[in-house]
Amino acid sequence: MSNSVSKISDNWLHEFIELLQQSDNATLLHRLSALLKCDGLFFMRIKPDGHITFCEYQQQDLTVPPTNELSRMAAASRYFTQLINQDRLQLLRIDERWPEANSQEARLLQSASIERLTLLPRQRLAMHDYLLGIANGDRQWQCPAELLQLLSLAVQQLGLRFESEFLLNELQANHQSSTEILYRLPMAAVLIDKHNQISVFNHAAQHGFLVSEQQAVQELVREAERGILLDTIQLVRDRILGQAWCELPTVAGADKYNWFKLNFSRMPSNDGMLLMIAEQCSSNEVDGHGQQLQANFDALTGLPNRTYFESIFSSGQQSQANELNFIGFINLDQFQIVNNISGHKAGDQLLIEVAQRLKKLVRKGDVVARLGSDEYGILMHGISQNTAEQVAGRICQALAGHEFIWQGRTHAVTVSMGLAAINPDDDITQVLGRADAACRVVKEGGRNGWHFYRLGDPLMDRIHTDMSASVDIVGALALNHFTLFYQPIEPVNTSDAGLHVEILLRMINEDGELVAPGIFLPAAERFNLAAKVDRWVIEHVLRWGNAHLETWQSMSMVAINLSALSLDDDEFMEWLEMRLLSEPELVAKLCFEITETAAVSQLDNATRLIDIIHPMGCSLALDDFGSGFSSFAYLKLLDVDFVKIDGQFISQICSTPADQAIVKAICELAKDMHFQTVAEFVESEDIGKLVHSFGVDFAQGYGIAKPQPLTQLTCADNLQWAATLSPSA
Repeated sequence: MSNSVSKISDNWLHEFIELLQQSDNATLLHRLSALLKCDGLFFMRIKPDGHITFCEYQQQDLTVPPTNELSRMAAASRYFTQLINQDRLQLLRIDERWPEANSQEARLLQSASIERLTLLPRQRLAMHDYLLGIANGDRQWQCPAELLQLLSLAVQQLGLRFESEFLLNELQANHQSSTEILYRLPMAAVLIDKHNQISVFNHAAQHGFLVSEQQAVQELVREAERGILLDTIQLVRDRILGQAWCELPTVAGADKYNWFKLNFSRMPSNDGMLLMIAEQCSSNEVDGHGQQLQANFDALTGLPNRTYFESIFSSGQQSQANELNFIGFINLDQFQIVNNISGHKAGDQLLIEVAQRLKKLVRKGDVVARLGSDEYGILMHGISQNTAEQVAGRICQALAGHEFIWQGRTHAVTVSMGLAAINPDDDITQVLGRADAACRVVKEGGRNGWHFYRLGDPLMDRIHTDMSASVDIVGALALNHFTLFYQPIEPVNTSDAGLHVEILLRMINEDGELVAPGIFLPAAERFNLAAKVDRWVIEHVLRWGNAHLETWQSMSMVAINLSALSLDDDEFMEWLEMRLLSEPELVAKLCFEITETAAVSQLDNATRLIDIIHPMGCSLALDDFGSGFSSFAYLKLLDVDFVKIDGQFISQICSTPADQAIVKAICELAKDMHFQTVAEFVESEDIGKLVHSFGVDFAQGYGIAKPQPLTQLTCADNLQWAATLSPSA
């Protein structure tokens, strides 16, 4: 199997699966290195404190430093630790990229003839992370996405063996003391393993309800309550709450039940074990009351949940149809900052404090509910619009003065609130949608305030349009209701006669009509869907390229636009790097376009993009160039390949001397800084001849060709429009 192969043969895959069944790690690594045709494999374990241990090293005909020497080298190297912590696929050239400060480390690797080192992303298994390193001598080794997935399985298989040994030793050391403490507790206590099976229980539990070892914990309660029990457990397993509880009737015999408050918390060990403490409830009878509480109220804040809020709304609509009623939608401003800086426990405490303040700030009889993670709703019955607005103002003012202090750090608290009237025929979704739209107006206006929804308000209409479009985008992503177009970019002052195209996106609505990107892309950015849209475009362009390889190879450039929000999305950027690595036959044709505004405002992210795409042969273009900046000094910091001159300077260039001067200046700048220029909005032959005379390299616009479906593109579609621009034509 070739090292650069991007397709996995059936025989190779069969042999790989057999390798995973090897009885020892040394044999597995040795045979795997031979199968990969690499020079050697490192297998590393990373402890929670960051300490690196080389568990195994296997090589093919190399003299290698001892494993313990490699371990000391890795542990002492700050640079190596930084590489490990990046947690992504990395292709390293030891002789060129290793810093001089770690030359001893580099010499150690080079003594083993290791000149290229591939580090796969880390795999988390219980207490440790595990990582596979591939030593490849002087050959460039590539890792297609299909192969990367298989190697991840191998890392998991190796790690599980080491992890099993580690956990077994830990369990043997701690089991005796933990069991003694459990049995001494005066109340019913049960240990539940990661599969939600009962592992250990004390005498109090045995007397309180029917319990046995290896019993599924949900069997302790009636079948009707099992969903509530498992949902409560999952809150703790997912670390949403440090501790959660529910009140349920437990099975005590045939048709006999005892009510218990079941408290769940994580054990200090990291093996997924939970501790359940059961406190018997004397006030609850088996009448469904406890189940009703659990189903209708939020476990963290004690407020009614969204389901109960909606049921109260429906009841109010039927019984108070003649009264004026309003709904308030409240969103905490920048709540994620509290979670990121002070942790999720701090975030939970803030949500509790806000809930308590809200209950004191509304009128008696108004309903405050928790609708989402950082969202609250207020249902106001029998109230005038003026009074409802006063309540909204009081809430915003009071919470803006609320100081939230966590472990000595003070966080400012503000909210954005939308207010909407309830019409007699409204359902809850309609009213909440209007209140949410009003809340978004506040968010865009700087947060910390309220806004009342009024029909015909242009701000509301735009928000509503975008919200509807965002729903359409989500559906289009799920159902592939997008389609790709292309528009040629014709050479006018360059010898590059290959076809250059820009990829354009259209959405298909329910009626089968095409929706222009100017309608749905703003909504995609507003509702954080831009990265998902960009990912769809890149994925389907590459699929088209694989399916039409002859046409793809005949082209010079395929330009794809990236949103500024995608540049700031770590998950998207990591996906982009991995996806491009898996398509070595296609990527050299790709050119990624970002706006000049995005490049200047996000220089670090733009540089990161360049560092990813340039080594793979991709190019970078700045779109809308010259539209918003008087100084182009930033170009010294960015290694760009193309600039696309903004259409505002091109569309009226024949009659506007100022535009002519700007375009000439950009062309001179391009010569000095060695990038090529593209004139957008070339709508006529006269414009084309003028930009040709100024030295623009490429032209694009309806005067050259209109966008066409990508499915119609063939390798014969080279327009050679530039021939019409010569003086003799």
